[in-house]
Amino acid sequence: MKTAIVTDSTAYIPKELREKWKIHMIPLHVIFGTDVYQEEVDLTANAFYEEIKTKELPTTSQPPIGKFVELYEQLASDYDAVISIHLSSGISGTFQGAVTASTMVEGIKVYSFDSEISCMVQGFYALEASEMAERGESAEMIMSRLEDLKTTARAYFMVDDLSNLQRGGRLSSAQAFIGSLLQVKPLLHFENKVIVPFEKIRTRKKALKRMVDLLGEDVSDGGKYRAVIIHANREAEAEEWRQELAALYPNVEFMIGYFGAVIGTHLGEGAMGMGWMKK
Repeated sequence: MKTAIVTDSTAYIPKELREKWKIHMIPLHVIFGTDVYQEEVDLTANAFYEEIKTKELPTTSQPPIGKFVELYEQLASDYDAVISIHLSSGISGTFQGAVTASTMVEGIKVYSFDSEISCMVQGFYALEASEMAERGESAEMIMSRLEDLKTTARAYFMVDDLSNLQRGGRLSSAQAFIGSLLQVKPLLHFENKVIVPFEKIRTRKKALKRMVDLLGEDVSDGGKYRAVIIHANREAEAEEWRQELAALYPNVEFMIGYFGAVIGTHLGEGAMGMGWMKK
């Protein structure tokens, strides 16, 4: 059985990794006024952060169902099955779009997977699935493994300004107002598929340290982990952090990730995060 792996642009898997592991990508859309861009195709993260310096924040939208159908039909000529891995269904309709599209194609079995998370931790699921598919493991075995990995997947992040999250409907007005009023840097995370405050922390420095502590609590078991430092146009800071953490935790494979245009629209420039998953 030959299984294809699909994810969406919000996994922010570097192009070279996507190509190496033959991961197919469906882009979400970013809309500036009347201009519609395909994330990671027409609009890179760097270009996005330049755009928002002079323009109002864009809106975002999920991929059209027809794009899923088109890709799945193309894959049917070379594959027996598709595992389609998407950002949390609690913050986007992308996963549901994949589910709907799966009922509209013939000649290939589509397995839709709700990562319940986003960014490179979502990408870790795609990488794991691709490695297993390369070894010839069945789609059912891959899906079972991905479900098991949910127990070890974590993502925490902090933003400089809560207004973007509130405006985009990803955080309640009350939560955003209280955070702004108290000048706190709430640590956020995914819980039951949506973004919620994890802890209220007073300063950026303390919020970053708390993420490191949370990582340490999990990886102290000595197991092998993948981890990612995620930044919104703060690459130098992320790289400095990665080097420090790599020295602290030799059992963890660290990489640098980024908040691209879709997620960056909701978090804003300057956001920082960390995610990890057991290997």
